[in-house]
Amino acid sequence: MEFRHLGRSGLLISEISYGNWITHGSQIEEDAATACVRAALDVGITTFDTADVYAGTKAEAVLGRALRGERREGLEILTKVYWPTGPGRNDRGLSRKHIMESINGSLKRLETDYVDLYQAHRYDYETPLEETMEAFADVVHSGKALYIGVSEWKASQIREAHALARELKIHLVSNQPQYSMLWRVIEEEVVPTSEELGVSQIVFSPIAQGVLTGKYLPGQAPPEGSRATDEKSGAAFIARFMSDEVLTRVQQLKPLAEQAGLTMAQLAVAWVLQNQNVASAIIGASRPEQVNDNAKAAGVKLDAALLKAIDEIVDPITERDPAKTESPAKRP
Repeated sequence: MEFRHLGRSGLLISEISYGNWITHGSQIEEDAATACVRAALDVGITTFDTADVYAGTKAEAVLGRALRGERREGLEILTKVYWPTGPGRNDRGLSRKHIMESINGSLKRLETDYVDLYQAHRYDYETPLEETMEAFADVVHSGKALYIGVSEWKASQIREAHALARELKIHLVSNQPQYSMLWRVIEEEVVPTSEELGVSQIVFSPIAQGVLTGKYLPGQAPPEGSRATDEKSGAAFIARFMSDEVLTRVQQLKPLAEQAGLTMAQLAVAWVLQNQNVASAIIGASRPEQVNDNAKAAGVKLDAALLKAIDEIVDPITERDPAKTESPAKRP
């Protein structure tokens, strides 16, 4: 496993991180989830990403139990706050109340005294940014989190939050966006701004919810039991990539993967890691062998000719519009 600094900080995280967005506590049983976490540890992954909202808070608890007995100092545990975790009007967003209550709940479920990175899961248009950042500062200064990050924030939002973080003497070191060969909306604005500020990307969906594995074929129904057929495991998220035009071009990547001696999934994960502003690529898994396969993308260098050939294939189907950076609607 290779490691990279998170932003302009001293914290090192594994190039491949393990995330449990749609698996732990929902899609797979706990023993299978634990087996995947053990597989991640066995291949040298030390960075684990979750969120309070995943599986209605169950995912954090599953991860906490799976990591029992591990040396805490040897792990980097990342979680997030924003989305609803209860029925009340204040059980969501980035208000001081919700942040303070959420960090305590996350620490209890994760069975730890602190998280290495606490992330704002989306931008909250209903709460003053100053209030949010002051609450994050109190979380850090109390020792409950070491660093602060955001997820799917626009370049201008990252810049404003970073300035406030510096005033408050805390370290905003990361953004967690969607990023893959097919979804490159961060490249025009978010990445240059982040490089200037010393902020890294920790990217999710590097294989485009499974599309870049090549298992979905144009003109054919998705394989039974795959993510595209399971509403609970992200079918809505994968739908944008399921057109015949996209699937046809993805199939054209197979010879390039073979030429590089990689599986399709390894090629996709290695591709995002060629961007030096990316500190880590988050992988998910329902079986340990998927972890083992994807982890082999760490340390892989793709040559310029291969990167050019990939671009020529996917360019017509790649989304690059920076306006597509996800922002939630305002709360009613």
